[in-house]
Amino acid sequence: MSQESDSLGLATVILERLERERLPRALDLKAKVDAGERLDELDIAFLERVFGDMQAAQKVVREHPEYQELAAKMANLYEEITAKGLENEKAQPS
Repeated sequence: MSQESDSLGLATVILERLERERLPRALDLKAKVDAGERLDELDIAFLERVFGDMQAAQKVVREHPEYQELAAKMANLYEEITAKGLENEKAQPS
């Protein structure tokens, strides 16, 4: 396999994971924090995995600029979740 087809294959896997797993869960977490709830340990573990995946995907995004807007939107969504989650954590007593 060529490097280009390897890269395209990796991009396809990342996009499928994003569509089937990451985005629906992220939208659920966004609704959760928007409702004033706190993130639990499973939510935080999910976000940590996603951040790791995003770092690994940076090479693919650089090689496939057509995915840059999507990557930026997802990064913004996760930033909103973590910021609101932190705000909720500070607002609620221990």
